Amino acid sequence: MTSDLRRVALHYHSEPAPGKTGTAITKPVSTQYDLSLSYTPGVAEPVKEIATRPDDAYRYTNKGNLVAVITNGTAVLGLGHVGPLASKPVMEGKAVLFKHLADIDVFDIEISCEDPTEFIETVVRISPTFGGINLEDIKAPECFIIEQSLKARLNIPVMHDDQHGTAIVIAAGLFNALELQGKTLATASIVCLGAGAAGIATMQLLIKLGAQRDNILLVDRVGVIHSERKDLNMQKQDFAIRTAKRTLAEAVEGADVFIGVSGPGLLTADLLKSMAPKPVVFALSNPVPEIMPEIAHQTRKDLIMATGRSDHPNQVNNALCFPYLFRGALDVRASSINDAMQLAAVYAIKDLAKVQVEPDHVFGPNYILPHLLDSRLKTVVSMAVSQAAIASGVAKHGCSR
Repeated sequence: MTSDLRRVALHYHSEPAPGKTGTAITKPVSTQYDLSLSYTPGVAEPVKEIATRPDDAYRYTNKGNLVAVITNGTAVLGLGHVGPLASKPVMEGKAVLFKHLADIDVFDIEISCEDPTEFIETVVRISPTFGGINLEDIKAPECFIIEQSLKARLNIPVMHDDQHGTAIVIAAGLFNALELQGKTLATASIVCLGAGAAGIATMQLLIKLGAQRDNILLVDRVGVIHSERKDLNMQKQDFAIRTAKRTLAEAVEGADVFIGVSGPGLLTADLLKSMAPKPVVFALSNPVPEIMPEIAHQTRKDLIMATGRSDHPNQVNNALCFPYLFRGALDVRASSINDAMQLAAVYAIKDLAKVQVEPDHVFGPNYILPHLLDSRLKTVVSMAVSQAAIASGVAKHGCSR
């Protein structure tokens, strides 16, 4: 980050008031009578209704449009383990995107706890406040344990965005990139560099969408995840295949797809040269990708490439997904965010990129995903998610939007 951008960013977050979010009052409070309705004695009436019929909380409180963005700060953006307090600007940023893009209210909650069991109990105890839980920036493998447990114990949507939001947007873009390259997910050989939350969840989703497990090589800091390794956690073990390949260089040779959710500069030009004809490269490390687009395009003219950056074409950004996934879930009071809803989001985002709305947004090698501020996302993706929730039996209410 340049010194000028650093100065502007710090000013943005501190002036005219500290932070990026606040609260708003949604009912009139201009008279004494208004106050008597807002608090005592009038507030007793919805309390009694909810005590008798808990679902009336969705009628008389903000629960149905309120999501908790919760972290312990153990895996923040590209910054790593910065702790709960330092993670708060990121969680506030998430709240801004939820509100601006999907009109969802958010409380950001930073929990000082790294023990998964204690973290889970904390979230369970505060869950009655919320219509949904967005877990954020929690390191692997704890994030898998936390999400799985909360999904089992709570009757509201729970999602770890670093896993599933990332996976959904990658899958949507990859479908379109492979189509343009004349390839299919079912036959493509895929290398994923990075075996944390994003990498594992993305490979799991791609398999559900038709990728073949034997065509996937997952690579971590040690090397290729193979069946002879003894240092693998449960999530990595699912991707341990029998192969003679041990290094990233051996893995990418002849591969159709490279997905990087790891670190800067790890895919060299020489490694890119060894990939199959018409490769697809998603170099998603931020702010510096596994290979810079300028180097990649100079190396391979037959390439389709995506990054996580907004200053290059084909930005893979979770904000293409998570606001609308939760919007669709909240609109039908879904009890969970299930596979059907995630797959619906993939197809809706994928197809939206093919519907031209502006002359410079034409489906092709430099436009495989909708732009972040595409106003159609809220309607199209949210509705697809709501319909999938209804069809899969997790909706408690008909679509209200």
